[in-house]
Amino acid sequence: MVVSMIQLVMEIPESSSLKDKRRIVRSVKDKFQQRFRMSAAEIDLQESLSFAHIGGALVSNSKTFGESVLAKAFAMVEKDIPVRIQDVSIHSEEF
Repeated sequence: MVVSMIQLVMEIPESSSLKDKRRIVRSVKDKFQQRFRMSAAEIDLQESLSFAHIGGALVSNSKTFGESVLAKAFAMVEKDIPVRIQDVSIHSEEF
């Protein structure tokens, strides 16, 4: 079993309230879950108005497959979501 993980730290320049921020974070998490069948959660910076830290994970039988899905998920965030990526990390662990 291989668990592939992604962590994204994003700046949300359009956010003027926690409600605005949470709407965008919820959109990212929902797209991860619906399009890519991966688990996702906001893992840090919950009280920040303009930054979010999202983590996602995907279980598969191949490191290559898992990391390619996460790369596609990251590309979707860059293309479709109005945020600035501050940091991204993708890695896999085999169990």
